[in-house]
Amino acid sequence: MRLNEMFLSIQGETSTAGLPTIFVRFTGCNLRCTWCDTKYSYFEGDPITPLEVMDKIRNLKCKRVCLTGGEPLIQPRAEMQQLLDMLAAEGYEVSIETDGSIDISKYQLHDKQRFIVDMKPPSSGMSEKMHWENLRHIVPTRDEIKFVVGSREDYEWCVQLVREHDVDPAKGYQLVFSPVFRQVDLEEMVGWILADELDARFQVQLHKIVWDPDKRGV
Repeated sequence: MRLNEMFLSIQGETSTAGLPTIFVRFTGCNLRCTWCDTKYSYFEGDPITPLEVMDKIRNLKCKRVCLTGGEPLIQPRAEMQQLLDMLAAEGYEVSIETDGSIDISKYQLHDKQRFIVDMKPPSSGMSEKMHWENLRHIVPTRDEIKFVVGSREDYEWCVQLVREHDVDPAKGYQLVFSPVFRQVDLEEMVGWILADELDARFQVQLHKIVWDPDKRGV
């Protein structure tokens, strides 16, 4: 494994936004989204073992952990599974933020663990890289499907995906719509969601409001 950074902050996104969380950011990503805000994680980082990761997590004194990147699931699968197993054994609540291109069915999650699957719309430049079978493996009451929206075209693409793949909130699927920071009018986007009667969570990147948007380690 290669670790880019680890820090204690508040979660800025998804359904746990605002809650204290340990962020474990791994090095490397297999995608190159046009609006990526963590390009520094592509290459920066140092080798680390799952045991060493756990030691660092324990020292931060919080029972909520977010595994992110880059793309955390390009780390060696056996080592990532070992880390998930250890986190479960010690009662941590864990979210794995994955970019939608990696097969999530190869991982065994435990209680209090969930995937945040980020499906990439057209403005990302990575829509064709999605592993569509992931939508069959998402557990509706556990996992979340996240859409980062950079335009009205992106939004329409996301709504079409929800309908075509039947990931309907009425069936328990949890949808998160997040505008690209300073690229989409927030009021307009809320209007789109309400007009479509879409039972999805609208969220902004809270950490970019609390701190300088370019600040690292928050």
